Amino acid sequence: MEDAVDAFIVRMVEDGHDDGSTNMKNKVKKFLKRATKLLTKGKALHQISGEIEEAQRLAKELGDLRQRYMIDAQDKGTGDAIDPRLKAVYKDVTELVGIDHLRDELIKKLCDCNERSKDRLRTMSIVGFGGLGKTTLAKAMYDKIKAQFDSVAFVSVSRNPDMAKVFKKVLYELDKSKYATINEAARDNEQLIDELKLFLQDKRYLIVIDDIWDEKAWELIKCAFSDNCLGSRVMTTTRIGSISKACCSSGDDIIYQMKPLTDDNSKRLFYKRIFPEGSVCPAELERVSKEILKKCGGVPLAIITIASILASNGQDQQVKPKYQWDTILGSIGRGFGEGGSAKDMQRILSFSYYDLPSHLKACLLYLSIFPEDFVIRRDRLIRLWIAEGLVQCGEQETGLFELGESYINELSNRNLIQPVNVDHAGKAETCRVHDMLLDLLCYLSSEQNFATILDGTQQSKSISHSQSRRLSFQNSMSEPSTNLVDATSMPQLRSVVLFKADIDLIQTISCFQVLRVLDLEGCDLGRNRHDVDLRYIKNLLHLRYLGLRRTHVREIPVEIGKLKFLETLDLADNGSSVPVIPSSVVCLKRLMFLDADDAVLPIGIGNLKSLEALTGTLVDVKEFGQLVELRVLYLYWNGDDKSMCNSFVVSLGKLQKMQRLTIRGVGDARSDVSWDGWVPTPLLRYLWFTDCAIALPRWVNSSSFPLLSSMSISVDRVRPEVDIQILGTLPALRYLLSMGQQRSAHSC
Repeated sequence: MEDAVDAFIVRMVEDGHDDGSTNMKNKVKKFLKRATKLLTKGKALHQISGEIEEAQRLAKELGDLRQRYMIDAQDKGTGDAIDPRLKAVYKDVTELVGIDHLRDELIKKLCDCNERSKDRLRTMSIVGFGGLGKTTLAKAMYDKIKAQFDSVAFVSVSRNPDMAKVFKKVLYELDKSKYATINEAARDNEQLIDELKLFLQDKRYLIVIDDIWDEKAWELIKCAFSDNCLGSRVMTTTRIGSISKACCSSGDDIIYQMKPLTDDNSKRLFYKRIFPEGSVCPAELERVSKEILKKCGGVPLAIITIASILASNGQDQQVKPKYQWDTILGSIGRGFGEGGSAKDMQRILSFSYYDLPSHLKACLLYLSIFPEDFVIRRDRLIRLWIAEGLVQCGEQETGLFELGESYINELSNRNLIQPVNVDHAGKAETCRVHDMLLDLLCYLSSEQNFATILDGTQQSKSISHSQSRRLSFQNSMSEPSTNLVDATSMPQLRSVVLFKADIDLIQTISCFQVLRVLDLEGCDLGRNRHDVDLRYIKNLLHLRYLGLRRTHVREIPVEIGKLKFLETLDLADNGSSVPVIPSSVVCLKRLMFLDADDAVLPIGIGNLKSLEALTGTLVDVKEFGQLVELRVLYLYWNGDDKSMCNSFVVSLGKLQKMQRLTIRGVGDARSDVSWDGWVPTPLLRYLWFTDCAIALPRWVNSSSFPLLSSMSISVDRVRPEVDIQILGTLPALRYLLSMGQQRSAHSC
């Protein structure tokens, strides 16, 4: 349906413009042109109607098939596959590497309490990414201390649990003889909880609840664990940060964030699995083994999986030849290989993916377009999601960007993305994906035809692009992308992301008429080469996202004003290569994000009523106050003219949704009189105010900034006693940078 609608819009757009002539000949031409278009429009409407009806028929057919196969599976009694995590529960402790010290350290924290709380019920939650060894660590702790308790149980919950079965497992583990037939008993959750509480009321117990996915499940489970003041202990494991916090609601409870293995322990575990006892790694394999371990990133499951593939299966215990090691190294990141161990790792990691709601599944899969070890800017990712239609507001009034931020937080909470740089407000400015998870995402993305990754490997060359909707051209490509792409065979392509400049390919992009995302960030289009002609973008009528950050493009064509759907225009970090933004930009009524770096913004910027984030050099101050949706503003400002400065302050006071504000004075922009009249919005969280004021402005006080967490302000004079006292009253301030002529920077 989407393809049909987009194609219809392309067909209906007028190709020409009125030249203003009024002679009879031109009027006749216009009349004939309109008549022709009416006929064409009718034909196109008939065609789109047929295509939508066909899409509806296919959707109904697929729904019927899905329902039928689900019924067939139930009739055949298809059971669950064996959970590969059982291997961790029954693993011999002598096989483990680097766990002894951590096990003993956590046991000491769990069991050694002060006199006041030693007999109280205490909980420890181990949280971390799938495959880090949470279950293995919990089982090692359990085995070492279980003899100190009257009753013990180790039970896994997993996704979509049957809570009655979980309670029955706990009872059976606590007393196998008494509850030998508990599984056949017909009891509801309330009866089973009462039975557990009765059994545990006079016993010192140790219970491990492994792999919790749902906070509601834990709320029900914990009802059975009353504090009998006998020094009982409960341990939980989970991949989700919010669940670990729910498990540890008391001040004496402990949350342990699972960490990857150190380099030395990773090497020990890897070599122990591959080489016979007493032998060492051959010199010719040291480099490739180091590269393999780097990709495994200290995740025990990944290390064991790769080592199991490389381990010799023969009687002679011969080490596999180097070319096989090189093959394995090259395959990591290209989808999971064959073999039981690899499939086990795939299943364990995929649990986290399948537990996500549908909208987060798509957002997580989108990360497959980025190369290995790539550090992803939060703002870039969210804007790409928005352009792709992966972030959609419901009935709530939350904006698209704020909703995208909540998606980032949820994926981080589930340990599916790793924050890299965290700002002073606690938000991740950048993030990355673990190589093993990226491997899974690339595999799923290919299986579901979500995105096509072209990086010059044999696998990427063999992929059929005829149904591709997203293409990612990555840095490792060794040949021109045009050899791999036939633009005419991909009329439905929605997204092109380049991580390496390919001028020939860029010039063919105009063929993709329904393209929504064109991200060329980091591609050198202007420095040390001929300028790239970007006028072809006028044909990309559906474009929502145009990323030209760090491309050194020298000129933005005036034709950009034709992109009526454009939401993001990113021109940052191009130095001074783009001195002026074309005036046609003010025609982009749907534009939400405009980063022009220090380029001069055009007159009429107030027309862009949808703008939420803006960066640039401001000239037009009168219309500036009309941008009432602005949340983020980064301005280069020349305040030499006092009357203009007054108008600017008045306009700034109208922006009541502002959360991040940066103003960098250019020339002599200092004016205490003008700035003292500004009343900041209480929503402000981030304020950088450089070379704009002589002394600390009067509006800096606790009532003006209840949420301000980061502040940098440069002034000519700093009054040590008065100013520091004022700044000390800001309730949410985490970072302060204040500069004056007589004093150097002060950082708190």
